Amino acid sequence: MNIHEYQAKQLLRKYGVPVLKSVPVFTAEEAGKVAYEEFVKNGSSVVVLKSQVHAGGRGKGIVRDVITNEEKIYDGKPVRGVNVIFGGDIAKKVYDLADATFNNKLVTIQTGESGSIVRRMMVEDGASIEKEFYLSMLMDRQTGRNMIMASTEGGVEIEEVAEHTPDLILKEWIDPNIGFQGYQARRLGIGLGLSGEAFKNFVKFIGNLVTAYLDMDCSMLEINPLVLTKDNQIIALDAKVDFDDNALFRHPDLLELKDIDEEEPLEVEASKYQLNYIKLDGNVGCMVNGAGLAMATMDMIKQAGGSPANFLDVGGGANVERIANAFRIMLSDVNVKAVFINIFGGIVRCDKVADGIVQALKTVKVDIPVIVRLDGTRAEEGAETLKNSGMTFLVARNFNDAAAQISTVFN
Repeated sequence: MNIHEYQAKQLLRKYGVPVLKSVPVFTAEEAGKVAYEEFVKNGSSVVVLKSQVHAGGRGKGIVRDVITNEEKIYDGKPVRGVNVIFGGDIAKKVYDLADATFNNKLVTIQTGESGSIVRRMMVEDGASIEKEFYLSMLMDRQTGRNMIMASTEGGVEIEEVAEHTPDLILKEWIDPNIGFQGYQARRLGIGLGLSGEAFKNFVKFIGNLVTAYLDMDCSMLEINPLVLTKDNQIIALDAKVDFDDNALFRHPDLLELKDIDEEEPLEVEASKYQLNYIKLDGNVGCMVNGAGLAMATMDMIKQAGGSPANFLDVGGGANVERIANAFRIMLSDVNVKAVFINIFGGIVRCDKVADGIVQALKTVKVDIPVIVRLDGTRAEEGAETLKNSGMTFLVARNFNDAAAQISTVFN
């Protein structure tokens, strides 16, 4: 589960992780008022206005009109997802930029041309930056341990650093038996070229960050950039936090931070019925039981000339209600031109799945080709049920037959 930057910083502050003063705002009027009351009146000469969307690359992102798709321009320059504001009437500038941004779309390298609608923003204090670094924590699947990555190349996408200068990435793995050790914090600090007061502040910073990561059951915590200020303070200038969905039952307070507006609507709908659904950009809706079979099915669809419109694992309990809801959600995607049902009867019997499909199609209108492949326990009985249902199915005997059926639809 993702959260917004301002929410991440509120959480990190509780763990003693230094962050700048920031205030979330939800209208342009509120942005201007907060800029004046909370920052200008208190002596701030620089403030930063940040769009709050679940996407990276906001600093280079461009705000476009949600209707005309034209770039928003302010003071002769494109309005971006992150705007540094200084000089003149700061509060007025914050209001104007927020007014140009709210309810329009921010287009970044991660959102693509569709962009993300900006419904929340954050006003933050400026900082006297001496040096920028990169820092993150995540699970290393190869070692089964949490890993810390750091680099002197802050403010740059870590993928670019890994591709062009991999030697600039420092890594430390946390042994779950003994935890994060002081020598590892010191080694990272030395690797980043820190010394004196800055070094001491970094060691304390990374210790608190590790505690936050573990306590909140994060799957990823990224600070980019992590900054060294001119007075040797170490501050999280940005913060991206992802939580392990499987551990959220331990954190009902964190679950309340979820912003439904930032989620794919069909994925939100699917979660109501315990369906493992991820929307993709293709034209073949696929319904499968088991994640591994779902991945193989998506590969097969590509090889057959189609493109998967979704990942959908209905699980072992593929009952009538679940199948009906899966159909309804798949068909809500206007790009879907065919449906492929690929069920292996292990835990669930194929004849029961076939009954579910027939019953589901009595409640959901389907006017596109439906290809069904049943294999495993009582597969022949399931195929007979489909054949005798009076409905039109393209029944596949095996994977190759299913691929041929899909090819027929798109060729």
